Amino acid sequence: MRLEPIANPSAARRLGLPALALVATLGVAMALALVAGANPFAVLGQIATGALGSKLAVLETLNRATPLIFTGLAVAVAFRAKLWNIGAEAQLYAGAIVAVVLGTGALGSPLVLPVSALAAMLAGAVLLLGPVLLKTRLGVDEVVTTLLLNFIMLLFVSYLLEGPMKDPLGMGWPKSPALIPEARLPRIVEGLRLHWGFALAILAAVIVWVIQTRTTLGFEIRAVGQNPEAARFAGMPVNAVLVKTALLSGGLAALAGWSEVAGLKGHLSSDLSPGFGYTGIIVAMLALLHPLGVVVTAIFVAGIFVGSGAMSRAAGVPTYIADMLMATALLFMVLAILLTRVRVVRG
Repeated sequence: MRLEPIANPSAARRLGLPALALVATLGVAMALALVAGANPFAVLGQIATGALGSKLAVLETLNRATPLIFTGLAVAVAFRAKLWNIGAEAQLYAGAIVAVVLGTGALGSPLVLPVSALAAMLAGAVLLLGPVLLKTRLGVDEVVTTLLLNFIMLLFVSYLLEGPMKDPLGMGWPKSPALIPEARLPRIVEGLRLHWGFALAILAAVIVWVIQTRTTLGFEIRAVGQNPEAARFAGMPVNAVLVKTALLSGGLAALAGWSEVAGLKGHLSSDLSPGFGYTGIIVAMLALLHPLGVVVTAIFVAGIFVGSGAMSRAAGVPTYIADMLMATALLFMVLAILLTRVRVVRG
C-alpha cells in the first residue's frame, strides 16, 4: 500500500473528513466514560451544562478561551507558512514577564496598558526570532529550538520569582508583586472574571484573517507554506516572509500571557499557564488553521475543560478525560488533514 497525492480534493473530502474526525473523537469520549463506569450521555450532558449551563459558566468558558485564541492564532499563522512554532508557551511567559515589569510601577502613565501590550508582543516576537533565524541561516530544525525554549523560559520564570521579581509581601510564595490598577484590564461584566482581553482576542482573530486573505503578506505566507521553492522561483523573499511570520506569531502568543496577567491574575506565577501554548496547537489544528475558526474551536476546547470540572464533581469521572479527549481530537484531525491530501492505494 502507498499514499498517492490528490491534486484537487473535493469539498466533501475537505470538510467531511474533519467532521468525521470530530465524530470519532466524540465516540472515544463516550467509550472513556463507559470505562470510567459512568453513563456516557450523562457525562457529555454534564460537560455541556458545566460549560454553558449558566451565565457564570458561559463567562468562565469565554475567559478560559481568551489565551487559547491568542495561542491558537499564533500557531495557525506559523503553521500556515510551515513554520513549526511549538514554543507558544515560552512566548506566552515572555509577554507575562513584560506585563509585570511595566505594570508594577515602572510605567505609571495612563498609557501603561497599550504600551505594555505592545512591549509584550515585541518580547514574544524577539523570542521566536532566534529560532527562525537559526532555521533560515543554518537550517536548524525550529521544532527542536522552539520546544526547548519552553523549558528554558519556565526555568527563567522560576528564577525571577525566587529572586529579582519575588513579591516581598508574598509570605514566601513564589509570585511577583501585583500590578497597579492602571495596568489591569477592566472586566467586561462587573463583578465577574471575564475581562476585555477576550474582546482583544476576537479583534486579533479578525486582523489575522484580514492579513491572510487581503494582504500581500498573507498571500506570501500561503505561498511559502504550500511550496517554498516555487515561491522563491517566483521572486518571493522566502526567508523574509518566514521572519515576518515569526514576528507575528510570537507577538500573538505573548498577548496570551499579557492578557492573563493584566486581565485575570494580576501577578505572575510559575503556574500561570496550564499548557495554553500546547493546547493552542490543538485549537489551531481543529480550526484547520483558519483564524476565525480558531475563535470557535478555542471556545469549544475551553468549554470542555471548564465543563469537565463540573462533570467530575457530578459523575465522579476524573477530569483527565478532557486531556484524553483533546489528545484524541488532535490525532484524528491530523489524520483527517493527511487523508484530504492523499489517498491510500494498493501497489
